[in-house]
Amino acid sequence: MTILEIDRVAKTYGSGPDAFTAIDEVTLTTRPGEMLGIVGPSGCGKTTLLRCVSGLMPATSGEVRLDERTVTAPPRSMALVFQDYSRSLLPWMSIHDNVVLPLKSARVPRDERERLAREALASVGLDPHARKYPWQLSGGMQQRAAIARALAYQPE
Repeated sequence: MTILEIDRVAKTYGSGPDAFTAIDEVTLTTRPGEMLGIVGPSGCGKTTLLRCVSGLMPATSGEVRLDERTVTAPPRSMALVFQDYSRSLLPWMSIHDNVVLPLKSARVPRDERERLAREALASVGLDPHARKYPWQLSGGMQQRAAIARALAYQPE
């Protein structure tokens, strides 16, 4: 069984003489239980590839399949935690509200949202800080808040 298939995915920014190919025909397959790491120097296309895989950005060519379904938008079964967590947390919302936000968008009932948020915040040790704002937390705590948001969403 294949979990993720990346089939000849390429991404070019711009066109004509100013075009820049960030990734070119990347192909790989993952199966249950495998762990994958994408490493390389700055500017080699790691983030571009992840954006294409997650459906946040369309590939110029090729195809991404998750559980045998073509990815054209962010799949419900996937959650992302970006390395630059400080830009992913909304500074005007409490940590609790940041964790609940994707659950609201998914129309999860209020009682269930609250339960999932409490459990996720507790799992990363932030339950005592749920009513604080991102700017009131250390960088590591902000990163854990972003992880809690991904966990609360319950990706597969």
